[in-house]
Amino acid sequence: MRAPVLGDDALLRLLEDDVGGGDLSTEALAIGGQRGSLGFYARQAMTVCAVEEAARLFALAGARVAAGAAVSGQLLAPGDRFLEVSGSAESLHRVWKTAQVLVEWASGIASAASALVAAAGDVPVACTRKNVPGTKTLSVKAVRAGGATMHRLGLSETLLLFAEHRLFLSEAPAATVQRLQRREPEKKVVVEVGSVEEALLWAAAGADVLQLEKFSPAQVAACRAGVNKLAAAGGAVRRPLLAAAGGVRADNAAAYAAAGADLLVSSAPYTAAPRDVQVLFSIDATRSR
Repeated sequence: MRAPVLGDDALLRLLEDDVGGGDLSTEALAIGGQRGSLGFYARQAMTVCAVEEAARLFALAGARVAAGAAVSGQLLAPGDRFLEVSGSAESLHRVWKTAQVLVEWASGIASAASALVAAAGDVPVACTRKNVPGTKTLSVKAVRAGGATMHRLGLSETLLLFAEHRLFLSEAPAATVQRLQRREPEKKVVVEVGSVEEALLWAAAGADVLQLEKFSPAQVAACRAGVNKLAAAGGAVRRPLLAAAGGVRADNAAAYAAAGADLLVSSAPYTAAPRDVQVLFSIDATRSR
């Protein structure tokens, strides 16, 4: 099994949030010392994610994880068992729901990312940093488990010029690009544009990547034709990559790819419905703690 991306401190905080005051039902029933086991099963087809975190949660509570667990990124069919755990009723009930919800949520993102990747064909898919605040580490894991990559992890790693940046500038686009290239020579200059005309302006200025914000597939095709024509005529410093962004989903990814996009950028996986996981308990009546 792969190592979890969430450390023990983060995982223990998740447990603390749910059982910080104790497990009232298990304690009141006085069943905590009995032994049992449970299995996690896929109720529907999914690209599973966060199995490693779920397993570590159980281990932190004193339970034993059986060998043969699935790994994040694995495709599961309905009914597939992907995690089996044994231990005291106290440890199993303590972790059960936190682990289940974590896997369901992360698998929803991973499965949606996988669907996007499949629909895009040969065109790469990248997910934005618009994950739910506080969930970035596991969201990134889920995106990558689904076969996509990250568009940017945060503000510190890439040069991405929005219209809101350019509002404060009073220089020609080419001057902006050249200034950024001198200041950050190892970084690509990415410019978000809102029209084909604006895209061609920044292509001529030497931008490395044009982020086509909320373009239709037809507009992407027009932009592709215009950029190719500009490059052929020598009117562009370089042929920029075209990144279709805003509204890209699994049901339209193929159209954007066919229109000539070099990259599809999407936030859609972050709002995907969780995948459904069934947890089945069994009791070991011959053993007690």
